[in-house]
Amino acid sequence: MSESPAELDTPADEATPAARTNAAAAIAAGRASLGIELGSTRIKACLIGDDPSVVLAVGSHDWENQFVDRIWTYSLNDVWSGLQAAYADLVADVATRYGVTPTTFGAIGVSAMMHGYLALDGDGELLVPFRTWRNTTTGPAAAQLSELFGVNIPLRWSIAHLQQAVLDQEPHLQQLAGITTLAGYVHQRLTGRNVLGVGDASGMFPIDSSTNDYDAELVERYDELVAQAAPGLRLENLLPDVLVAGESAGELTADGAALLDPTGTLQPGALLCPPEGDAGTGMVATCSVAPRTGNVSAGTSIFAMVVLERPLAEVHHELDLVTTPAGDAVAMVHCNNGASELAAWAALFGRFSAAAGSPIDDDRVFDVLFREALAGEPDAGGLLAYNHLAGEPIAGLTEGRPLVVRTPDSRLTLPNFMRAQLYGVFGTLALGMRVLADENVTLDQMFAHGGMFRTAGVAQRFLAGALDAPVSVAATASEGGAWGIAVLAAYASSVARATASTGAPDAATTTSTSTPDAATPAAAGLDGLALDRYLRDHVFAGTTFETAAPDPADVAGFTTYLDRYHAGLAVERAAVDAL
Repeated sequence: MSESPAELDTPADEATPAARTNAAAAIAAGRASLGIELGSTRIKACLIGDDPSVVLAVGSHDWENQFVDRIWTYSLNDVWSGLQAAYADLVADVATRYGVTPTTFGAIGVSAMMHGYLALDGDGELLVPFRTWRNTTTGPAAAQLSELFGVNIPLRWSIAHLQQAVLDQEPHLQQLAGITTLAGYVHQRLTGRNVLGVGDASGMFPIDSSTNDYDAELVERYDELVAQAAPGLRLENLLPDVLVAGESAGELTADGAALLDPTGTLQPGALLCPPEGDAGTGMVATCSVAPRTGNVSAGTSIFAMVVLERPLAEVHHELDLVTTPAGDAVAMVHCNNGASELAAWAALFGRFSAAAGSPIDDDRVFDVLFREALAGEPDAGGLLAYNHLAGEPIAGLTEGRPLVVRTPDSRLTLPNFMRAQLYGVFGTLALGMRVLADENVTLDQMFAHGGMFRTAGVAQRFLAGALDAPVSVAATASEGGAWGIAVLAAYASSVARATASTGAPDAATTTSTSTPDAATPAAAGLDGLALDRYLRDHVFAGTTFETAAPDPADVAGFTTYLDRYHAGLAVERAAVDAL
């Protein structure tokens, strides 16, 4: 799913000598929290210390999905080699900055692309290649389940992949012992525990927010549905256990430590927080886990998350119902295609610059092109840009065909071209957000994060125009999910410390009876209020947000663009059929 195309920023770069000394002490003492996220094109590691708002060190490793036998997949060998490379890169960064080598951590968190299908046998071995969120081969199953459940089941959800395997009578079902997500798989190998954070679990199967567990009635309906076609298949035996943010999700085992760090330096014993999906870490990274808040995450895919204060009146195929990492209901507008096509055009212009004898780095290419877009006409001069590299359910596309389309009377200029490309990133998202507006869903704040927003005042401004709502971006906007899961790890560590010091009930038995005056996460109860307060009081208290209000000219121009974009989807469908 989404990921920032830029590397993590490191505020520690501006740290004072005293701050560096304190950071080194925290790392050496094992108090720092490590977050790892497996994104679509990069595996990222992020280390935070006693102040969770400050990134101490980062590491990364580039990787890419493969299209094999018409399935988007990643090799599990690449998962582990990539994790080891990203972790080693972080350890090297720590050594350079602070002169120490971490041997343990206060807490660790794992996040990854949501959804998809990892089918495992009784020994935990993969039965079929990992099917990622990007696959759109589950149409019959998704339609069948949506009707059965009375809720929208998107093509990329794990239950849709499982049911499609049932419909296709795939042989691996005879050996199937469990299904999980990528984050859940990595977490299980590191800890031995088959669990998921509730946010990630909500992209596998519908969640009942009153219990923070899979919807028991829908589980029963599914078991009845497949009783004849797949005898013995029972969801309760296949799905991971569900945990909420703040709960302990196990400890790093000796085998897990060796998987992450083959040098043997990393020791077992660190607490792990519940593994989460990139949607949940995006909510954390933008402080948008409370009702009436939302965020847009823009990267390889793009999606909007809006925390609901009431149930939706109707079922909409454009909207997924998922949860925050604390279990609160969220309406999600997910688009398979985000900034990848935009990045491809930027690479082309960068190559042109180099071929002309004036090479510039990637950040400068994006900065120049984004600022050109500001000079474009409000409706992009009649140009249309379709960013569909993969299928797009909201747009009714089973496959993708990136296109630039214009009429003879359109104005083809670089500013208009770039504005059309940026508008194109937000096009399908805006179609989905229109549905939320029709449901009268109210937002107090919309936050945005991802590398697109590093060039101040451009993508943020256009998104505000597309949504006709103020959009806020924090200084941490480009840090993304690796930082978000590191914060969730720190939160779990703080709950564990509070529980140990106060003798409060175990995290798994605390109830959602929090009050605004609760002093600690454990005392507050593990619910949305506790997590929201932790973020506001301990992570974002000193954060400055830059807010862009919608410009009326941009709103009108994007509305014209979107109407033309919607009509032009017929061209996209024809391209899929013809090419």
